[in-house]
Amino acid sequence: MKELPTPTLPFSLLNLRRAAPHPPMAVAPKPPPNALGVQVSWARHQEEVRQAQRLRYEVFANEMGARLHSPLPGHDIDIFDDYCEHLLVREPQLGQVIGTYRVLTPAQARRIGSTYSDTEFDLTRLRRLRERMVELGRSCVHADHRHGGVILALWGALAEFMVRNRLDTMVGCASIPMQHQGATGIVGGGHAAASIWRQLQKSHLAPIEYQVHPRLRLPVEALDSSLAIEPPALIKGYLRLGAQVLGPPAWDPDFNSADLPMLLRLSDLPSRYRKHFLGA
Repeated sequence: MKELPTPTLPFSLLNLRRAAPHPPMAVAPKPPPNALGVQVSWARHQEEVRQAQRLRYEVFANEMGARLHSPLPGHDIDIFDDYCEHLLVREPQLGQVIGTYRVLTPAQARRIGSTYSDTEFDLTRLRRLRERMVELGRSCVHADHRHGGVILALWGALAEFMVRNRLDTMVGCASIPMQHQGATGIVGGGHAAASIWRQLQKSHLAPIEYQVHPRLRLPVEALDSSLAIEPPALIKGYLRLGAQVLGPPAWDPDFNSADLPMLLRLSDLPSRYRKHFLGA
């Protein structure tokens, strides 16, 4: 992943950014394709952020049926977007944005007063980590490009960003659709989320000092948690990287999903991934 380009905004600028729409800038030249055949860059102006927001709308609203309260039709926009850095993956032929993450740095979290995860969970126990903790959110990949290359490109750029800016902890909400597509078909009603939580509670639960509590808890006790269901691919990827689950899932009625709080520290990366993403 060392071939990935560096983010376009130096960290010193992140601390100075105002809580306002991204200012217009000259369009930057397209980054060259990396070893995975995609282009990776950080949004430099509002139109690039809009491209990410349109992809998010396509995935969350059109595919997943989320009820988005957005000021601009066809876009997924919320109050955190203007405080975040937006990571973009493009296919090189047409330059279409096919994958995105948004990243909320500690400085910007202080400006807005919280992270998105704070709205779903009581994160009091993470207060000692916040100075070097970023929040990852709104991860999505276009339906035609859901292969490992796009996610690897995103993760490689995120790892470089973390190391270069001396940050060591990532936190975020990993969603399980209430209508979960499993190997044997669709499992609805939250039973898939309850079953996945039961599995991960036994194998990947964080120590008590990092455990958090949902503000709107999914009623897992009233659901069938005995189903043999694999977690979504993104959650499985996080777990392979050494991520831990911080507690039971929250219910997000707007996105019709159960959200698991997850935390990943660079120090917990297995050695093979540490070498892959961080090099020497």
